[in-house]
Amino acid sequence: MRNVHERTIDAPAEKVASLLEHIGQTGDRLWPSPAWMPMRLDGPVQVGADGGHGPVLYWVSEYEPGHRVRFAFHPKCGIEGYHELVIEPAGSDRCVIRHVLDAQLLGVMRVVGPLAVRWVHDAVIEDLLDNAERSATGTVAHPARWSPWVKVLRRFLEFPKPTAVPIPEDARLVASALDTTTFADAWQVPLLPGAPTDPAVWADAVFYDPPRWVGGLLRLRNAVVRLVGIAPDDTGAFDPIDRDGDELLLGTDAGHLDFRASVLVKNETVTLSTVAKTHNRRGRLYMVVVSRLHPVIVRSMLYRALRRTAANPDREVRSHSSP
Repeated sequence: MRNVHERTIDAPAEKVASLLEHIGQTGDRLWPSPAWMPMRLDGPVQVGADGGHGPVLYWVSEYEPGHRVRFAFHPKCGIEGYHELVIEPAGSDRCVIRHVLDAQLLGVMRVVGPLAVRWVHDAVIEDLLDNAERSATGTVAHPARWSPWVKVLRRFLEFPKPTAVPIPEDARLVASALDTTTFADAWQVPLLPGAPTDPAVWADAVFYDPPRWVGGLLRLRNAVVRLVGIAPDDTGAFDPIDRDGDELLLGTDAGHLDFRASVLVKNETVTLSTVAKTHNRRGRLYMVVVSRLHPVIVRSMLYRALRRTAANPDREVRSHSSP
């Protein structure tokens, strides 16, 4: 399997080559994260530095500063061979940046590769070339576009799923929001390099841009709860009520229960915590149902927010998302 991508950039080779020095490091301007899982190396770019992106693992096998870096795949990830970035002058003020993949697929990758990996690889590298051109010239003449198949693959395969965690100690607002709680949980995703760090942006993405099926479920909920005397929710139920640095607190009080939700962006993670306090039988019956649906709904909303903020890390916060 041999795959080559290259682009001519109207900038001196040394300007583009400087980007190689920081690939896989903090401040990496070349690898296209947060749109894709970040590339990580365990040390500076030098022979022996180990890392990868997601399940694709490799190490620096050759390095010529200012010209070329080659990564050899770890065979345990199902790929044997290498991929490399090369930068060559094309005149005094132009250069060519080239990515070469030369590898053999092993085991299950022989099937997965043609169906998925190849298409994702092409999209990642074209986005990387966009970054190189943008960093060197300030613009991209012809930005890459994801195909419909790549969008599907990215949606289901690229990002880590939310995991259940204890409510973080740093989530002090939600921890002290209610005097007692009858329900509490927290779900967490990693904060990808380049992703927004403002909890208001994440709260907006979680609560005001939910999956369609969640919106439909909320409308059904509003129709049903009226039958037992519970007021329907509106978007105001998720308005911010307090903020303390990296944590934003949302919530509302109702006759049957009070609830608070916290969005905490800290320690390279985003954590969505929820606590509730029931007041009466209606509240307790309500929570019997909601407590079973809540994990599925929250995981879906947080995962969608992860994908949406990765695709648009500069998204603006809606005006109602500021306490």
